[in-house]
Amino acid sequence: MTFNWILEGLPNPAQLKTCIELEYQLRPRITRFLMDRLGPEYLGDFSDFHFDVDLVSREVRISDKTPAAYIAGLSMDFMNEIGRGCC
Repeated sequence: MTFNWILEGLPNPAQLKTCIELEYQLRPRITRFLMDRLGPEYLGDFSDFHFDVDLVSREVRISDKTPAAYIAGLSMDFMNEIGRGCC
């Protein structure tokens, strides 16, 4: 699972700290979301998944770097449960 951080300008130390704290909050929620929808055959390997964490618009999106089959099946539920107003 990879996070792509979207910030305005170059990050300062306070923003970097916020990113780290936010990742610690998001990672378990996203993992649980994926486990609930993908089933046990995944065995916790979510390396195909990429997420855009947009601190400007205050949302998390499944990145275009994630395989298209997953985006199509998960993106609406993901935005409703995790993506909007996350940060």
